[in-house]
Amino acid sequence: MPLYEHVYLARQDLSAQQVEELTTQLTGVITQMGGTVSKNEYWGLKSLTYRMNKNRKAHMTLLNVDAPAAALNEIERQERLSEDVLRYLTIRVEELEEGPSAMLRKSDRDRDERGDRGGRFGDRDRGDRGDRGERRPRREDDEAAATEE
Repeated sequence: MPLYEHVYLARQDLSAQQVEELTTQLTGVITQMGGTVSKNEYWGLKSLTYRMNKNRKAHMTLLNVDAPAAALNEIERQERLSEDVLRYLTIRVEELEEGPSAMLRKSDRDRDERGDRGGRFGDRDRGDRGDRGERRPRREDDEAAATEE
């Protein structure tokens, strides 16, 4: 049977549980039509580059599918009818990728770079700024010094 990677984007106002139920429904259709889903990855709620149907974010899910073409046609038909699905994309591949996808590897790498605190810049030591001189006093300090004299 042919191998496919199927990604769909669900509306931002759905909960993660509702997205999981939608994924379960699509997986059920594939298995009923004689296919299998070897990998199911929920990528989370991600910001979109541009608005789609008034949504700025979307829940993204990847399915690695080994199924006949009729099964993929059926889930695409159901996604077109569903108001919860913004976009979908199915690509036929020669072999399915083992392990985490590039999206999950990226999020793991970002998490490792941020460290335990999860901040962007506040958790890193900026090092010595020896090329700069001392800071001049703030304006409030100037006014306070002027009133003391």
